[in-house]
Formats: sequence, C-alpha cells, structure tokens
Amino acid sequence: MKKLIFVLFSSVCLGQTDQYKQILLTKKLGKEVRSYSKGYGMFTDTRTGKTGIVDSIGNITFDYPFKSEISHLWKNRFVLRAKSGKSNGKTAIIDANGKEIIPMDIFKFRTWENKDRLIYSKQGKDCVYDFNGNQIIPFSEKIVFGSENRFFVKNDGVWKIYDLNGKKISDREFTEDLRFYKGRTYLSKGEKSGEVIDNNGTTISTISSHNVDNINAFPYLITLDASTEKYGIIDEKEKVVADEIYEQAFVGREYIYLTKDDKVSIFSKKEGKLYDLDYHYVNPIFNGLFKTSQDQKNPKTAVVKLNGEVVFPKEYDRVEGLTISGEKYLYLRKDDEEQILNKDLKNILNGEYGIEKIFPNTLILNKDNSYYTFTPKTGLYKELKQLKEVRESELYPALIGQNTDNFYGVMDENGNEIVPFAYDDITTFLGANEFIVKKDGKFGVTNHENEPLTEVKYDQFLNEKKGIRLTRGKETEFIYFTEQKDRNSID
Repeated sequence: MKKLIFVLFSSVCLGQTDQYKQILLTKKLGKEVRSYSKGYGMFTDTRTGKTGIVDSIGNITFDYPFKSEISHLWKNRFVLRAKSGKSNGKTAIIDANGKEIIPMDIFKFRTWENKDRLIYSKQGKDCVYDFNGNQIIPFSEKIVFGSENRFFVKNDGVWKIYDLNGKKISDREFTEDLRFYKGRTYLSKGEKSGEVIDNNGTTISTISSHNVDNINAFPYLITLDASTEKYGIIDEKEKVVADEIYEQAFVGREYIYLTKDDKVSIFSKKEGKLYDLDYHYVNPIFNGLFKTSQDQKNPKTAVVKLNGEVVFPKEYDRVEGLTISGEKYLYLRKDDEEQILNKDLKNILNGEYGIEKIFPNTLILNKDNSYYTFTPKTGLYKELKQLKEVRESELYPALIGQNTDNFYGVMDENGNEIVPFAYDDITTFLGANEFIVKKDGKFGVTNHENEPLTEVKYDQFLNEKKGIRLTRGKETEFIYFTEQKDRNSID
C-alpha cells in the first residue's frame, strides 16, 4: 500500500502569475523582461547593457540611456545603478518614470522588508529617507534598524531609540545598538546582572543573580549556569521556576522544552508549571497533546498528555497534527491502517476509504479503485468519476492524475479540472510551481494556473538547479523555477 503524502498547501489560486506576465512582456518587447512584480518589470538590452522599466501592458515607462542596472525596491520605486556615462558608479532611487526620488550619487543603503524606509550612508555618515525622498532622520554618526519599527541612532558616541517617523522615543542613552524581538531585548549589565527593556527603552524586568540566555519566552527567561553549562528558568521577577540542572532548553510557542539524562520536561507558559515526561523528546500537536519521538530502539510513536497520560500507545508509525478548513485534526497511521480524528478523537472517515492526499479543506480518498473528495466540515463524499489513477508521491499543491482515456491532467482539491486531461504524461519538480507536460513525444512547460510557459514542441528537457532547460535541435529555452508558497504545512 502506498504511503500518504501530506500536501497541505494553500488552495491553488488561479490567475495570471508574475512569471507568465514576464514571459508575455518579453515576447511583446523582444527584450528580456525580468523580475516582474507589482505591475512592473525590468528589461535589459543584451547588446548595449542598457536597462529600463516596463509596465503591465507593455509600455516602456523608463529607458536609461547608458549601461546600467535596475532593481525593484518597493511598489513603484526602483534602484538605478549607472555603469557608464557621466554618472558611472553612482546610484539613485527612482520612480517608474525614471524621476529621481533620491538623487544620483555615490551612497549605500539598507532597507527593512515591507517598510518604506531606507538608511542612507554617505562619507561615513547615515541618515534615513522614506521612499518619497523625505529625510526622516538627519545625518548622524551611525543608524541601524533595531526592529521593524525602531531605529537606533548614534550621536556624540551614544545610541538612542527612534521610531519610523524619526521621532526620538526616549532620552535613555545606550553604549551599544540593540535588536528587539517582539518588542523586547536583554541588556546585560555584567555577570548575573541585566535588564529586559521594551522598545521604548523602558525597563520591564531587572535581573541581579542569574545569567540570562534567552528572553523569547518572556515573562519567563532561560538562564544558564556558565560553570556547569546547565539551563534553568526564572520568571520576570527572578523567581526560580526550574533549577539550572538541564542540558538543553528550547523555547516554543506555548511551552519551554528542557532535557536531562535523555528525558524531556515541559514547562507550560500558560499554567506556569513544569511537567516531567518519561520520553526522550516530544512535539506538540494541539489541545495539550504531544507526539513522542521515534528512535532506533523503538521507531514507533505515541500520543500523550502533559501529565504523561498515554492517549495512544507507542505503536504508531506516524502521528501528525493537521488543520483542515480551520479545524484541528489528528492523523494516525499504524501499519496499513490510517485514521483522521477530530478534536474529540473520533475518526471522521468511513473505514472502507483509504487516504490519498490531504489538502487545506478536503481529502482525496480511494475505495474499490475509485476516487473521492471528502469535506470534513460537511461530511460529504463526491466521486471523481473520470479519474482512473492518482500519481503517487506528488508533492505538489494540486492533484496530478490520469483519466479513463489514459490522459494526464491536474485537478484542484475539490476535483475541479485545472489543467485539461490532454497530456501523455506530466512531470513535476519538488517545491516548484512549474511542470513538464508531454504530448505526442514533445515536451513543454506549464504551471497549476495552466499558463503555457513554453510551447509543447521540444524534443527533450533537463532539470537543472534553477529551472528547466528544453531543447529542439539548436533551439533552447530556459524556464526558471518559482517557489511554491503559502504552505499550510503539518502543524
């Protein structure tokens, strides 16, 4: 019996992709268009090295007259680097029409993803601009990002905290720049001494007798005895909640995991309580359930509660937590038997059905050589009458199958046809949106939006690291892989 492959990707969304738009614009202009996104692409004249900007309908909005390089910065903002002419070696921030938002000059810059701010560095000084060319923070000795909404600014040898609008948050002075995580950071004051401060520079916890190793579980902090290299836990008031006797400490979303003598202990942040378990390690599933680790002595796994109560014994080959249609489920497999249990630990499937794939909202099942979609939310089964075979081990956010006429195509999680069942074969690639279609001995490339990225005319193809190379005689075409995104993944 084939083993279940989990393909919990977000539902396939049909619509023209940036990659396809880029291919269409390249054909329209007769010039290579690259990096198309948010309504714009950049093109390069391979003969001259000149670059420009093209919009979504193929209008050239800007064409730089000298050899250059253009890259997308943010929305309708771009970085222009001149490589010849009177501005050779200089950089500018421009809009889609080539207007200089930050003038051409010799400078370096740093940005924070999805924030319209950049740190501008010139002649050993830093300032901050927004993407409209407004100076937010004047030139200073040094400026760094402290987080997605804070800057550390250095003047007269001291650092102070500023927000994205250039407002000084606090008069508190620091001897070094810091990085905030979830609005907090730890400021060491020496051996067994320090402060947890928020991103306004306010002290929210003072430590006087512990070495703090990690504050990511605040109001609980991981401590480390440097002499024994053992870990413990204290709270924000420095009360000890776990002695420094543990070999390792890991911070999770709801729990802190501590290991000692090949056993794991779990500290519940919600309960403020430590639980000792008789297992090497465990991973959270949901609702206080955990799956135990598998090892060479016993390759099976169990499901247990925080207090050590065994919910399912250590005899399962695979245990996973799933989210389907926003609800939590538990997948169990023992030998050839598979179950999917709801939050009440009741099997949601008729025992006659086998599981082919699990999608974000539905399951693909098999029974008596027929295939079905099943929606846990409604409990409804729908037979896929034209489907003869499902391609095994398909790590792809859609269903690759063969119909009763022996042609291959692609369906979404609800059994709707995405790519017509008209091909002799389909070859997919791990983690990539693009796949090979074969018809009458010829190959081409398409994707799950059924966009013809190439014609089906090539004699052979080669899977390379960055994409697919297709050849026909001396003709060659290369299609870059684009990464599958928005995976739901197994909980």
